[in-house]
Amino acid sequence: MTSQVSSPAGKSDETVVGEQRAPRIDRTGATDKEIRRLDRVIIRFAGDSGDGMQLTGDRFTSETASFGNDLSTLPNFPAEIRAPAGTLPGVSSFQLHFADHDILTPGDAPNVLVAMNPAALKANIADVPRGADIIVNTDEFTKRPMAKVGYAESPLEDGSLEAFNVHPVPLTTLTIEALKEFGLSRKEAERSKNMFALGLLSWMYNRPTEGTEEFLRSKFAKKPTIAEANVAAFRAGWNFGETTEDFAVSYEVAPASQAFPTGTYRNISGNLALSYGLIAAGRQADLPVYLGSYPITPASDILHELSKHKNFGVRTFQAEDEIAGIGAALGASFGGSLGVTTTSGPGVALKSETIGLAVSLELPLLIIDIQRGGPSTGLPTKTEQADLLQAMYGRNGEAPVPIVAPRTPADCFDAALEAARIALTYRTPVFLLSDGYLANGSEPWRIPEVDGLPDLRTQFATGPNHELADGTEVFWPYKRDPETLARPWAVPGTPGLEHRIGGIEKQDGSGNISYDPANHDFMVRTRQAKIDGIEVPGLEVDDPAGATTLVLGWGSTYGPITAAVRRLRAAGETIAQAHLRHLNPFPRNLGEVLRGYDKVVVPEMNLGQLSLLLRAKYLVDAQSYTQVNGMPFKAEQLATALKEAIDA
Repeated sequence: MTSQVSSPAGKSDETVVGEQRAPRIDRTGATDKEIRRLDRVIIRFAGDSGDGMQLTGDRFTSETASFGNDLSTLPNFPAEIRAPAGTLPGVSSFQLHFADHDILTPGDAPNVLVAMNPAALKANIADVPRGADIIVNTDEFTKRPMAKVGYAESPLEDGSLEAFNVHPVPLTTLTIEALKEFGLSRKEAERSKNMFALGLLSWMYNRPTEGTEEFLRSKFAKKPTIAEANVAAFRAGWNFGETTEDFAVSYEVAPASQAFPTGTYRNISGNLALSYGLIAAGRQADLPVYLGSYPITPASDILHELSKHKNFGVRTFQAEDEIAGIGAALGASFGGSLGVTTTSGPGVALKSETIGLAVSLELPLLIIDIQRGGPSTGLPTKTEQADLLQAMYGRNGEAPVPIVAPRTPADCFDAALEAARIALTYRTPVFLLSDGYLANGSEPWRIPEVDGLPDLRTQFATGPNHELADGTEVFWPYKRDPETLARPWAVPGTPGLEHRIGGIEKQDGSGNISYDPANHDFMVRTRQAKIDGIEVPGLEVDDPAGATTLVLGWGSTYGPITAAVRRLRAAGETIAQAHLRHLNPFPRNLGEVLRGYDKVVVPEMNLGQLSLLLRAKYLVDAQSYTQVNGMPFKAEQLATALKEAIDA
């Protein structure tokens, strides 16, 4: 879905504008229902992992994007393909924050919770603020499902939900009744109850419907009866909202046309943006892209997406394991392609030896690490930022590797281009550290003009580059560019460019095997100097009021940090903010920036890995604020912590 919007502006991520009310004129011309206009809404769909909550949330998001709202999403689901039904560990949810202004996070607490069963209600009720709307599927609130999650009696009847606006809806019964004409079994009809809920919420918030109906007919094109049944359930949900007395009010959130620069926008997830960035990098470098990968959550989407784009010179190889995946990618780089491998933390551990080989060979290679909760298998579907030190140091010997980290789902596109620029210019493997929050989350993305993308073309070696004492011209594979220290990239099979390759130390210049201590010392220091000399932009600091406290982040903490900073400034506090994209090497001015503040606070979804690096390199008292619960920070949580740091 794309939409055209124009002119920049912006409101606070967390500011709530007062409601405006106007009569709603329905399709029949009646005016018995009214509309309330809001500036933003947070909706959470929750149910069993088999209830289709991710699909429901994704469709609501797509229609919201086509309507022109700014948005941010947070999918949250179990690691199991089909978790135990009706249990707390089996709850799957999808949260969407959409607004008429620019927003940065999926929101702290839902204004609306759709609970498909007792487990979904119990797992999420602690996050729901007083006065919020809760839509519950009453058909599931029977003795056995409630007993599974510890409800001795129904929370719909014991008064525990009095602080909320509860809307009891027999979703299952209504769906089955709406699909009688299709001749489906009860079980088949029940599966469409998520579409009934989607239709109800689409009516409640005046979302477009045409796109969802087209999607359903396309998704189930080979099963037209199932397609039409889902469309019927979707329409039934809409009509239920239109006619029932329990929903006397619907809501509108206007398009965020003033929140964005002029351009064409589409909704995009982090993994999809990263995939497009890799394709664009190959086109801008005029090189084929080769992905050697092994499926792993939450990185597999990139393999799936890139496999669709052979027409853009992309070749994908699903290897038998992580080691084979990166070995094939490095071999492709040796052969003149832009080699890429995708994985998560456990896969990085298996790839570490080959990453070290890429450092020794000095070939361009992109290592995409979509971080998740660890250690070991850990929390496969939850987010974390705990692979920074692994990316920095997780290899034997002195094996420096540049590190780039995107800050939002849409920014994954630009981060992929930047990682490719560094890899190709400096002939080095490069880490790109995304995470599960960015990978699965989505937001509007302004589709860039091709003419505005960077030129990543590089020159291959074509002939001899060194003259021996006797006048013979030879090719030296480690004769370096004086500015970048990059060695020549020689495509195998090119006449006259034969050279040795392997992991044993090379002699400076000639590339011959060398065990000479002085040569090894020189080569180690040269490889480090090459990484240290990478040109990266200086760190930009947002400090309009001359603050004494700086909050510094990296990666996906950008949204929650920025939302928290907006809150504090709206309350009259002064605080500075900066965010790192380049983690190795750091921006040249980082030390100067850090020393310019009395306090530096570093929020991270780990136990303080960036803080450790800052303390060691710059001798500053960087204060950590951390969490490792598999979920992103909340804006209010960070605002409270930063206020305490300012006042301390």
